[in-house]
Amino acid sequence: MRCFLMSLVVLVLGGGVYLYSGAFDVAATDHHAPPVHWLMEQARIRSIRVRAASIQTPAGLDDPQKVLMGADHFAAHCAVCHGAPGVPKGDIALGLYPEPPDLAEAAARYSPAELFWILKHGIKMTGMPAWSDHADDELWAAVAFIEKLPGMTEQDYAKLVMANLMAGGHHHHQ
Repeated sequence: MRCFLMSLVVLVLGGGVYLYSGAFDVAATDHHAPPVHWLMEQARIRSIRVRAASIQTPAGLDDPQKVLMGADHFAAHCAVCHGAPGVPKGDIALGLYPEPPDLAEAAARYSPAELFWILKHGIKMTGMPAWSDHADDELWAAVAFIEKLPGMTEQDYAKLVMANLMAGGHHHHQ
């Protein structure tokens, strides 16, 4: 047991020296080593899952008006980094590490409550901002839209964007 504790102390101190020395490269152009990437992925996934566990998903996420409102929020705030059906990721996304995910894939990986939590609180050291200053209804509408992304065609997305433009856009930002 004593050997284990000594090893642990040496490991913690060595890690502290390594970090304090500046040897760990935080540049977005330098990708993480596989073990670091895995560790950060696990921390992100578990943190989101735990924090979103008590969030109740409201009924009616498939309401076409909610999806339309969510498309407006998505086009204004999300598509530049995440892209959209028929819309490539913007230049800013190409310089981020980790690269912003395809949200059609994220819809399959995360529950609606987890997506809501991510939108509301953002994710440290990823470029994902917190939209906590936006109304919860607007964020749930964005979740409703993201839930529709898998299988959405370029034409489907264009129709939603056009419908919002014809309605004058409906940013419900508080």
